[in-house]
Amino acid sequence: MTVAPLPLSAWPTPLDPAPRLAGALGLHPGDLWVKRDDLTDLGGGNKVRKLEHLVAEAVTGGATVLVTSGGAQSNHARTTAAAAARLGLGAVLVLAGTPSAERPGNLALEGLLGARVVTAGDVDSAALERRVEEVAARLRADGEVPAVLPLGGSSPTGARGYLTCAGELREQAPDAAHVVVAVGSGGTMAGLVAGLGGDRVLGVDTGAVPDPDERVAGLAAALGASDAPNRLRHDQVGAGYGVLTAAAAAAMRTAARTEGLLLDPVYTGKALAGLAAAVGDGSIRPGERTVFVHTGGLPGLFGHPVAAGLAAGVLAGPT
Repeated sequence: MTVAPLPLSAWPTPLDPAPRLAGALGLHPGDLWVKRDDLTDLGGGNKVRKLEHLVAEAVTGGATVLVTSGGAQSNHARTTAAAAARLGLGAVLVLAGTPSAERPGNLALEGLLGARVVTAGDVDSAALERRVEEVAARLRADGEVPAVLPLGGSSPTGARGYLTCAGELREQAPDAAHVVVAVGSGGTMAGLVAGLGGDRVLGVDTGAVPDPDERVAGLAAALGASDAPNRLRHDQVGAGYGVLTAAAAAAMRTAARTEGLLLDPVYTGKALAGLAAAVGDGSIRPGERTVFVHTGGLPGLFGHPVAAGLAAGVLAGPT
């Protein structure tokens, strides 16, 4: 049985023109539009759409606490904490990596929201999943009813949120030839593919998972998409997930200085770099209407090592 989503934000999100950014990328001024999913509630970003479905199932199942996992600066974890607070549930976040007190980013918001953070250290995805199950088992023993939400909110249930987004885009930009989006755990792209078709959606791999093609294909198929190949670029991963590339840094500066559009170094910076590369190699051509899906993530910028470098550049004067 499909459970109706719990509303957690206002819809639809805006679709804004970006003529100056279009020109900087080599497109015509009217070609490029930005789907502003960074303007969702609960701190902004794409995870809200997924959580409307995931949390609805959790509440229907009698959950008293939401448990999820991610990296030290996980946007999904932060948004889960906000959703839990709004609905009167507890939140336990199992985070890989080593958080930095000097660069709290999303961690500061999670503390403000009242979530409990369990640090797992430098572990692989299998070990992180085991840690989540240990935490859930302990909560059950304490009399809680935990609902374990998937990494990144990416499951067939969570990906339904981006079927809704695809429906908004069919209304807002029916003539869009390309919809460009960052790919982390795969659910966002999968929902768009299921709703718009694999030929219109260009995903840019950020290195979050080792098998993004398989994840996107599997999730999209679960939502009823055909088995046609998906468009997924792997040329922007660089040295790995969370490591800022020169192309992403350039894309972040260009977006900020042409449109006042603030991107993050992990997802949207790499996604815009992928769009620029697609224009450069002719995959996206001038005259083709293109939508860039801004999936948010700005709080994570303040937990990333690049933040200090950006501040140092400002303090040193214009470059």
